Parts: sequence; structure tokens; C-alpha cells
Amino acid sequence: MRLPLQAALLGAAGVLGFAPFGLFPLPIVSLALLVRLWRRVEAPRRAAWLGFCWGLGFFLAGVSWVYVSLHDVGGMAAPIALVATLLFCAYLALFPALVGHAFHRLASPTGIPFGHADFSWRDVLSLAGLWAASEWLRGTLFTGFPWLALGYAQTPPSPLAGYAAVLGVYGVTGLAALIAAALALAPRRRATWLLVAALLAGGALLRGMDWTQPAGAPFSVSLLQGNIPQSLKWVPERLPMSIETYTRLARDNPADLVVLPETALPLFFDQVPREVWQALTVRGDALVGIAVRHRDGGYVNGAVALAGATVPPAPTSGGVPPLPPLQAQSYAKRHLVPFGEYVPPGFAWFFDLVRIPMSNFSAGPPRQPPLAIAGQPDVKIAPNICYEDLFGAEILDALPAATLLINLSNTAWFGDSLAQPQHLQIARLRALETGRMMLRATNTGITAAIAPDGRVLGALPPFTAGALRVEAQGFTGFTPYARWGDLPALLLAICACLPSLMEVWRRRRSR
Repeated sequence: MRLPLQAALLGAAGVLGFAPFGLFPLPIVSLALLVRLWRRVEAPRRAAWLGFCWGLGFFLAGVSWVYVSLHDVGGMAAPIALVATLLFCAYLALFPALVGHAFHRLASPTGIPFGHADFSWRDVLSLAGLWAASEWLRGTLFTGFPWLALGYAQTPPSPLAGYAAVLGVYGVTGLAALIAAALALAPRRRATWLLVAALLAGGALLRGMDWTQPAGAPFSVSLLQGNIPQSLKWVPERLPMSIETYTRLARDNPADLVVLPETALPLFFDQVPREVWQALTVRGDALVGIAVRHRDGGYVNGAVALAGATVPPAPTSGGVPPLPPLQAQSYAKRHLVPFGEYVPPGFAWFFDLVRIPMSNFSAGPPRQPPLAIAGQPDVKIAPNICYEDLFGAEILDALPAATLLINLSNTAWFGDSLAQPQHLQIARLRALETGRMMLRATNTGITAAIAPDGRVLGALPPFTAGALRVEAQGFTGFTPYARWGDLPALLLAICACLPSLMEVWRRRRSR
């Protein structure tokens, strides 16, 4: 019982490496100590059990906001929400369990002292490859949930952040796991410290690379954060409050582009009075998160771009200026949240236990053209809604045409939890991977502007109403990751496992 408890505590401690704590070496240390635990057991199933315990501690500590979403905001009964959260984290813990089982089967025989001459670097490579592959699998299987992938902890100031533009988050994950395995299995070898120093120095050099170039002139943006509580957002009597909040913020913070978060106005697009659109676009353009109805009666979680009137229209004979014509472009969210935005087959009963308004969205098409906005022909915006920015490979579909990324989120679903800073950290990786600015407009936080190198240029305090005014800049060009996606990281993970696979095959043939 002592080893499983140690593994669970190590997993929980690893969460301190992610935002808001930012102790980025800790996940590497946590994984290194887990590897040492794996080397102390003699059966693959015991290694799998330790991996599962590590994962359970890691995810229970790191995604505890799932309980907040289900119970505090969604209204699910506390015991059911607790069981649902535990089952979800147990599912996620299966992936480190899988790594533990596979690593134990591929590794050199246990019992070799750490740093012994019989130590094999094959074990280090196989652990790195297995961990990176498992994180990619977790981010892909059953629509994917890549939250808290090891690479997300390595945002600046971590030197490993430099590799994000080349290999993406899964490549950074593999390099972090490579360091962890080397420190665990060969801590007294000079080659280990040379490897760590080389990887850190290489990342620092890559951080200085300008992979993309500015496109067009800078323009002003106001990112609005209305701070409408989720418990009030869908109350019909509070609709005027939502409209007044956002029209006031737009009026008091004029810019070339005003951005409102996901479902900022709890109405369908065709239900919003034209006077509201006029108020939002009187000084410039607007990008608004709002639900849009289909002709067949369905609806999408969308973002609508509205071109503002550059010259005030002349008054009519009655002295009242006419409403300008609306020129709208739209984006429909393509990667929907299971159980939040659509009902997986066989789970209709779930929505009898939780209150989730508008929980049957239709998915948008995989490839959608970027939006032209702010009166600049060189600026093309690729919107992404809520947790779509977890999926870096899908963000790449808008490149190279898109020169600016904008995320619209409503994280009020997760209360005052770790979800907000963790989501901001994920967005920083997307900026690094693509070499483009990432702007975030959220309902309750964290609204922020992120530079192409992953630095946070400005942010609003969470759970406050306000506007973040920034100078935005489009960027053009390709990072290596934007050109090749996750393929190089996956190929490296496979190649890292090949020596151990070949050794296992050789040992079996020699029997």
C-alpha cells in the first residue's frame, strides 16, 4: 500500500508545475520519481497499478473543476457529481497505467542499480516515446481530452518552450519525459547532465527564433469580460443586464475590433435587436460569441463578425439616424464538448441529472475560412470557441490564411477553480506553436492577449467586469509545427521505442 500512496502523492504534486503555480520542473521530477517506483516492482501489472495511482492523484488534483462544473454550476447532486468526477479521472489515469505496463515489458530486467554499467539508454528512450504517444492518444481517443499534457507546463520561462514551434505540445511532452527518464535511470552519469544541458540550451536558442513575420498594420482591440454569473446568464429576466453590460463596455472602450466571449448574449443571432448590433459596431467591427440557428431548426455554437459603420449615417427626415446594414461573417464551433454541447449515444439520461442550457449543438464543418475584419485586408481571424484551443492540430487547419487567433470562452461553468489559469496556459502553447498572437475574450476570466512567443501581454483579473484594450498584430508564415503538425513528434516517439522493441524481439528469438 505504501508504493501506491507514494505514486498518488507524486501525481498530485506534479500539478504544481502547471498554472497558476508555474513550478515547471515539478512535473518532470514527479515523473522521474514515478519511473523509479516502476523499477522497484517486478511485474508489469504492478507497474500499471502504480501508473494508475499516479494518474488518479494527478487528475483528481488537476481537473477537480469537473466537480465544480457538475455540482456547483450544473446542479447535479453532490454524491453523483463526486462519483462522475472520480470515474472521469479514473479513465484518464488509464493512460499512465498503460505507459507503466508497456515500459515494464520493454525495459531492461529490473534489479539493475541506478547508474549501473549495465544500464541501457534504450529504457530512457522508450519511456519518453511511450509517454508522448500516450498523451497524444489521450488527446485523440473518444474526441480527446489533452488537458494537463506534460508539455503544457513548459510555457515560458521554461527553456523547453522553444521546442513548441517545432514539435508542438506532444513533442515538448516527449522531451520533458526524456529528461525525467534520464534523471530517474542514470542520475550519476555525466551523459545525463550533458543531455539535460543540451536540451535546455537548444530550447533557449529556439525561443529566440522569429518563425513568422508581421502582416499589415497594428490595430486596436477591446476584449470584453462581462462577468455574468452562470446561474444568472440564462434567466430571461436578467437578459437586459447582459445586453446592458456588453453594450456599455463596448461604448466605453471603443476600438477597431470589439470582441465578446462565447454565448455572450443568451439569444440566437436572429433574436438580437438590430439596435444592439448597432451599439456594438458604432465605433468599429465586432466579433461576438452567440448561438446561430440553422435553416433545418438546429443550432451551432458560433462566432459572428460584424462590420461596423465607418461614417455615421445621415439622419432621416424625422431626425433619427437609420440603422446601418449588417454585414456578417460567421464561424461554427467544430469540436463540441461531450455531455456539455451534445449528447453521446446512450447518454440522454445524463441531462436529467444536470442543468445545461443549449446542450444539443450541431458541429460546424472541419474547414472554415478565416474572417476578414477590422477593415484590414491583411488581417484574417481564425476564431476558436472554448476548449477548441486544446487541439493544436485542428487550429492549424486555418493556416496559413489566418494571421490572428481569437478564443471565445465561457469558463463561468468552472467557477473559481484551476480551470481558468490552466486554460490560459494552453492558449499560450497555441500561440507558440503557430507563431501568431492569441487573443482571449472570456465571460469570467481569464481574458488576455498573448504574443507569438507565448508571453502574456496583458490580462484582466478573473471574476471582474471590464475590457482589455490591446494593440493586435497579424502574423504570416509557418512555424515548423504549423507546417507538419503532430507527425514529427509521433514519428520521434515511435523511433524512440524501436530499440527496446527490437531488443525484446531479439531476446524472445534467442530463447
